[in-house]
This record gives sequence, C-alpha cells and structure tokens, in this order.
Amino acid sequence: MIIRKYVENDFPEMTAIWNEVVREGIAFPQEDELDEQSGREFFSAQSYCGVAEENGKIVGLYILHPNNVGRCGHICNASYAVSSELRGRHIGEALVLDCLEQGKAHGFRVLQFNAVVATNIHARHLYERLGFMQLGTIKGGFRLKDGSYEDICPYYKVL
Repeated sequence: MIIRKYVENDFPEMTAIWNEVVREGIAFPQEDELDEQSGREFFSAQSYCGVAEENGKIVGLYILHPNNVGRCGHICNASYAVSSELRGRHIGEALVLDCLEQGKAHGFRVLQFNAVVATNIHARHLYERLGFMQLGTIKGGFRLKDGSYEDICPYYKVL
C-alpha cells in the first residue's frame, strides 16, 4: 500500500468511499452524499487530499484544510475515510501519519479534530496512541441517523 496525493482519475473511488462513511451516519457530520461534480469540487477545494492505494485501487483517503482563518489559520483539520471492506488493516493509521507530515509541510502548526464521535473507539484509540490530546467532551454534539444524540470529543496534536 502506498499513500500519495490524489490525481484526477481517483475522484470516482474517493467519492464512493466518502459516501460510504456519510451513509453510515456515525462519523462524518455531512448528511448529503457527493455526486461526480460535487465530489470533484469538494476534494479540489481542500489544502491537500491523500489517498491510500493498494494494487491499483483506492482503499482510503483523507482531506486536510484550515480549521479556521486569520490568527487561528495555523490550525488544520482533517477527515479520514477507509473502505468498509478493508477496515482493521491499519490503513487509517497510515493515512493519519501521512496527514501529520502533510500538515506540517503545508505550514500548519496544529492538527485539530472538532468532532470525533465518542463511540468511534477505534479512531479515538488511534489518535491517543499517536499522541493526540482530548480537549474535553461536548455532550450530545453529534446527531445520529435515528435522531438520537451522541457525545463528541475534540482532539489536537502539535505538529
């Protein structure tokens, strides 16, 4: 598996993996799936997009962008998506590690996750193992597909 910057031909697979996570409704705040055009616009608007490729197939991706502007513009934010068929193979870890390098290379000083869903135990354990610090808990900060609410846990790491 290699982690690399996306290219134009990756958009369909990137969009499919992203939409899979959106449909699951347990990690991303987005509710609407991307189509070909909106996916192209969304990924192109990011500061950086990395993809995990294995045997010529995209198996995961991440987006990296500023978390804020101006005096807080040195803080970046990222989201990660891995094909459900391949989870548990440390693809997410490889994406996070590459994202940390790219964040620093793009001039960011801090990587912050605003809304890690409390029940996303695998992501939380990974972030903590990689040295991210939890900032607290926002009670009921994430609305699940069934209309119930789950806590979110912001995390950060100095790059």
